[in-house]
Amino acid sequence: MEIHRVLIAVVLSLFVLVAWSVLFPPAPPPDRTPGDERDVERRIQPDTERTPSVPDQDFVPREIQPFEAVEGQRIMVETPLYRATINSSGGVLEHFDLRKFRQTLDPNSPSIDLITPRSLINGPMGISWNRIPTWLEGEWAFDGQDLVLEPGEEGTLTFSGRVNGIEIVRVFSFLADTYEIRETIEITNLTESTVSGELANILATPSLSDDRFNPTRVAYFDYSGLSHERDKQLREGFVHQNGLKWSGIGNHYFLFAIVPETAHSPTLRAQLENEIYQIAVSDNLYLAPNETQQLVNTYYIGPKDRQFLREAPAELVRAIHYGWFNIIAKPLIISLNYFHGLTGNYGIAILLLTLVIKIVFWPLAQKSYKSMNQLKKLQPMMAKIREKYKGDRQKMNEEMMRLYKTYKVNPAGGCLPILIQIPVFIALYQGLMGAVELRHAPFIYYLPFTDIIWLADLSARDPFYITPVVMGATMFLQQKMAPAPGDPLQAKIMLFLPIVFIFIFISFPSGLVLYWLTNNVLSIGQQWWVLRNAGNKPLVKAETKDEGDEQPKSEEKPAQKEKTSKKSSPVKSGKRKKKK
Repeated sequence: MEIHRVLIAVVLSLFVLVAWSVLFPPAPPPDRTPGDERDVERRIQPDTERTPSVPDQDFVPREIQPFEAVEGQRIMVETPLYRATINSSGGVLEHFDLRKFRQTLDPNSPSIDLITPRSLINGPMGISWNRIPTWLEGEWAFDGQDLVLEPGEEGTLTFSGRVNGIEIVRVFSFLADTYEIRETIEITNLTESTVSGELANILATPSLSDDRFNPTRVAYFDYSGLSHERDKQLREGFVHQNGLKWSGIGNHYFLFAIVPETAHSPTLRAQLENEIYQIAVSDNLYLAPNETQQLVNTYYIGPKDRQFLREAPAELVRAIHYGWFNIIAKPLIISLNYFHGLTGNYGIAILLLTLVIKIVFWPLAQKSYKSMNQLKKLQPMMAKIREKYKGDRQKMNEEMMRLYKTYKVNPAGGCLPILIQIPVFIALYQGLMGAVELRHAPFIYYLPFTDIIWLADLSARDPFYITPVVMGATMFLQQKMAPAPGDPLQAKIMLFLPIVFIFIFISFPSGLVLYWLTNNVLSIGQQWWVLRNAGNKPLVKAETKDEGDEQPKSEEKPAQKEKTSKKSSPVKSGKRKKKK
């Protein structure tokens, strides 16, 4: 097989992998045993045969205080990171504005709000008791006031409610330096008989992005790892109960999650209805008369920033996942953040990271370009073989392999190093696609010598398509430096590929295009260096026992003629002088 066929296969395979990862991001199936509808329904309903949960030994039930319901009011919590609005009727979250993230590039544009009025009917951060929405059916009282927290400070809010003979006390703890909200729930049976029921914490939000490259997903983490559920299954309703550690709603950039820290056997139910994503994480409780039990949860509402998530409980940092090659993508993004710390510009950080990757793979690429250069020198002989055996493809292939063996050339030597690098390319591609650090991160804010905004957001496409077109031009130049295909059809395909890639990359984030463009430029420089150093070196034949069987005669004739002409020229000139 000729190198160009392998190159075409490699490029097309890379295109398929990239396109597939964009259109169909991997969603690992949940680790559960399929069962019939009765089994699913049985898991949804409270398990009345379960052993009653026992409060922690350190927990001392508080005395039941006089209760006086009040009309719901909005409570504000402000920190350097966010501004939250909570309704005192049930502790439902009405707004959660991320103060460091804007909707557009305009610094005066509204901040990102992870909760919208459309989702309020589903009760984000509310509680249900036996499927009854307590924020609607219960009576609530509030103890506290608006909180304005400075760095290093913390504050609490307490919400008390009663529904169907059950008292629920929710205490929220806010820290100014994190996106975590810690919740302690005390639930007390006020009746004179034992009560069993299901207490569920609700999360609800609409799609967090309209970008098809950044879809909203329901994610959960259990003993088998991270899983996602697609919209199709969520519309039908989804139930999971198998060692759940946390669950949330998020996209590449933001996450609204809950960690049930003290639930005995939490159950996750999720659905997508009226374009609102909703999840309920529940636990079954059994309460004797006047018995109080305590549950502890942690909410995380904010960006998928490793700096904050690694401090969260239950391995919530695992929510940062970059797809198939996640194990490679994570250290690449960590390196990108390191270079950003040095330069203060993520565009320059991408250039430096691409340079480092190029240096790591320099020996492999060097071998690839040398192999391509050798093939380029063999083109005249390969053309003669094609012409001579154009009617006998089997004989032509045999002679081609004989030629490769004679001159110690591996026809796939130029492609194998590229194949090894493909996982790194795709990993960096997926990492740049999913890194919240690149959202609204500028490279060259204005088009040079103008006041026109250009690469001001590395997570958005190039508005003027300059970088995709230049990237296509560099691909075309690379092809011109490589040996030309012998097959005219292959040559046309290779020339057409840069145009295809231009149209593919037009809609990609400019950070990805910048990486690919930089890699192409560095590859052209390395390829030029190899051709410059090896351009005048002759091909070396392999040493074989049977020379007549291995070496082509066509290569020796020009050399023999040259030697003969050099030797004969003095003799001829001498004879001419004697005649004179």
